[in-house]
Amino acid sequence: MCENLASVDDFEKHAYSVLPKNALDYYRSGAGAQTTLADNKRAFSRYKLRPRILRDVSRRDLSTTVLGEKVAIPFGIAPTAMQRMANPEGELANVRAAQAMGTVYILSTLATSSIEEVAQAAPDCTKWFQLYIFKDRSVTRDLVSRAERAGFKALVLTVDAPVFGIRQADVRNGFNLPAHLRLANFTGASLNKFDDKADGSKLTAYVASLFDATLNWDDIKWLKTITKLPIILKGILTAEDAILAADAQIDGVVVSNHGARQLDGTFATIDVLEEIVRAVDNRVEVYLDGGIRSGTDVFKALALGAKMVFLGRPALWGLAHSGEEGVKKMLRIVRNEFDTALALSGCTNIGEIRRCMVYCESKL
Repeated sequence: MCENLASVDDFEKHAYSVLPKNALDYYRSGAGAQTTLADNKRAFSRYKLRPRILRDVSRRDLSTTVLGEKVAIPFGIAPTAMQRMANPEGELANVRAAQAMGTVYILSTLATSSIEEVAQAAPDCTKWFQLYIFKDRSVTRDLVSRAERAGFKALVLTVDAPVFGIRQADVRNGFNLPAHLRLANFTGASLNKFDDKADGSKLTAYVASLFDATLNWDDIKWLKTITKLPIILKGILTAEDAILAADAQIDGVVVSNHGARQLDGTFATIDVLEEIVRAVDNRVEVYLDGGIRSGTDVFKALALGAKMVFLGRPALWGLAHSGEEGVKKMLRIVRNEFDTALALSGCTNIGEIRRCMVYCESKL
């Protein structure tokens, strides 16, 4: 079913033709006028490659190590909510694809498959759990405990969503979770479903009622007291906050603008990556998401200091095409592109990628 698809863009075009409008608009939309959404992808084109030649690149190793664990490729699957809107198996198909590729899968709190179901579907996959801190701290505590018991290797705390950004498409559509689906990590009625009577986006109303806008650095300290898992902060866009994360002895940060779904008008993530890497000075691992659409994009991010990058929407487009096989095909395409970029830049492994191999012509 995937024979004629040659790029992430091909998968995206197919998804646009088959997904219901409610789901498609939710997956593809950004905040506000969507200027940051466009720039997340466009920004990568401003970074030009400076390849080296006449090097023996006949043998290449694409693996890397994150949080002390070796993975086969330096890109994984970012957390995206409600994946069964794209395919009946949703998160289960996605995590199995990540397992087959030997990479990291991050499960969203707002998943349509539970922590336990995902763990059972891919027991050998390196799984991280994306977390929100709820007003009711017992909800968060329970999620953390379940993730630990299920064998997840890290917590990825989203810190850029004290309130949800304004996503105009979801407002116009009155976005709601399809009736046959549920938020599988919850059992109580107030947590499992959105309020059908809420105006506009039902997800935004859900977030406003349950998520905690008072979240601050003291809550990071609290989270550290209830888990021994590594903690990664997702949603860092400034050197100042990255330094505070390092000072708080956080294990990693994800340079992320939430897929451009929170505050429109922020920098593209690739444009702030290098200053954050310099600011933390190897005190924490630095990852990136947002705008990655090719193996060349992966190469550029690694050259600028990212330890690993994560793809969100491309995995959804793979799911929409053919479930697990679609995601695997998408990941294989990106892997081949990255392998080719590595070789044609004169590198045989990730450790040989140098900052001087990428030049930014302009950030304006």
